[in-house]
Amino acid sequence: MCPPADLDAPGNNAGFTLIEALVALAVIAVSLAVIGSVVAANVRGTITVAQRISLLETARSLLTALPDRGDLTPGNTSGEMGGNRWRIDVLPFAADFVDPTQPTKWAPLDVVIRVQAPSGEMVRLDTVRLRAANGGQ
Repeated sequence: MCPPADLDAPGNNAGFTLIEALVALAVIAVSLAVIGSVVAANVRGTITVAQRISLLETARSLLTALPDRGDLTPGNTSGEMGGNRWRIDVLPFAADFVDPTQPTKWAPLDVVIRVQAPSGEMVRLDTVRLRAANGGQ
């Protein structure tokens, strides 16, 4: 049987030294800083995605609310919806592959929808709508 160890003996190394405790605290601090930066990046990404979804939903609502092709006329309209500013430009479609001298049943119109968030981020949708050349459907 071994005799009990003398706790007050000079060779006994019970517990942590001050250096070991500081190193452990430094490792914990670095780990918490890395976790904090990951959480902050995740929050920023979530805010960006939510803002982008809001812009796209506003643009989609405007696109579905466009007048029928017979009622669509060149010009622009603007307003605000859900805190986002929007503008719709309807212009005659211009392309170098279309011959304007040839008679056609349809007149294409270029429709540009711009939606801007209060932060300045913007979404732009471009589409072409066909309208009867005589103004009828």
